[in-house]
Amino acid sequence: MSLTVSLKTLRDRRVHLQGELTAEEMDLPPNDELVRLTQSVHFDFEATATGSEILLEGEVWTVADCECARCLKPVQVEVELNPWLAMLPLEGEDAVSVLDDTVDLTPFLREDILLAFPQHPLCKPECKGLTFVDKSPAKQPEKPTSEGSASAWSALNKLKF
Repeated sequence: MSLTVSLKTLRDRRVHLQGELTAEEMDLPPNDELVRLTQSVHFDFEATATGSEILLEGEVWTVADCECARCLKPVQVEVELNPWLAMLPLEGEDAVSVLDDTVDLTPFLREDILLAFPQHPLCKPECKGLTFVDKSPAKQPEKPTSEGSASAWSALNKLKF
């Protein structure tokens, strides 16, 4: 199922659209390494015909299941587009596809949701990431010998310029 609106209805009046679409209905990529969408995308906006364009204004929100980019712990991140605005041209090079006097709004909703996903989700801002615990026996520092006590700089000090 996709989110469509009739151009004939838009020419007569403003249309209020409210509901939700699943990740499958929106054709969102399922296998991102850090961000997955398992919950529905909720929308509440109005569509208005403004001459040769469709204006969409309202809000879109969902919750993404993420892994912290630093420590890999699971975390949920709210993705909210409020206000959400989109201008869809009906004429010209970038014109939206019209099929039987209807326009599919799903691709535009999908694009904006994908752009709103967190690039580097964090479980908390002060997350320090994975910690390394060295379980090997402690090594004693080696004592310098009379040959090894000279530094690398001492060889340079012997050069005569």
